[in-house]
Amino acid sequence: MKLTKLPNHVAIILDGNGRWARKRLMPRSLGHYEGGMNLVKITNYANSINLKQLTVYAFSTENWNRPKDEINYLMTEPIKLLNKNIDKIVSSNIKVLFIGRKDRIPKTLLDSFKYVEEKTNKNTGLLLNVCFDYGSHDELLNAFSKVDKFDEKSLSKHLMIKDNVDLLIRTGGEYRLSNFLLWQLAYAELYFVKKMWPSFNKRDFLKALKIYSKRKRRFGGLDKQWEKEF
Repeated sequence: MKLTKLPNHVAIILDGNGRWARKRLMPRSLGHYEGGMNLVKITNYANSINLKQLTVYAFSTENWNRPKDEINYLMTEPIKLLNKNIDKIVSSNIKVLFIGRKDRIPKTLLDSFKYVEEKTNKNTGLLLNVCFDYGSHDELLNAFSKVDKFDEKSLSKHLMIKDNVDLLIRTGGEYRLSNFLLWQLAYAELYFVKKMWPSFNKRDFLKALKIYSKRKRRFGGLDKQWEKEF
């Protein structure tokens, strides 16, 4: 499938890990593991096609309401995944940033995040933003408290994610934004798919990009062809 245009910034809500596992009579933790491994695959593919920026929703500010054993797994398993793939991440030229609150994450996981950020800081390929303990309401309230002048330009300087999103993909069959990048998604193209995140493969990702490439983005203006005719 050929792409006529590639978005600069793609965001993905990684939804359906637990349901993917439950349908297979497996523990929810295994779904999160497979979801993490799939993120590695999709990130590498995004880098290979020269996508500039990918932002993923890994753990929200509301996810603390999940069962305690699931939260404990999510606070420890990423350390293993990052340690296992750090050499590959560095050599692939991907730059990784972890976006979100830092005051509630266990120190061991936070140290792992910092280590990956330091090791990939000079990489010039895909920028991967991993939103962990992130919520858009929290981001906006924090930014509002820091602005000197209350306007769009000043507010944008204090956001955790500076660049607007061109395409949002949500897996898992839900049709909502779930407190994710509300400011940055103002004019994003939205793409929802029923596939659970662990099953969302490179071909599915390419299909989403192809559909995006066919959409006309007017940002509140008029299509040039429409202006000529009327």
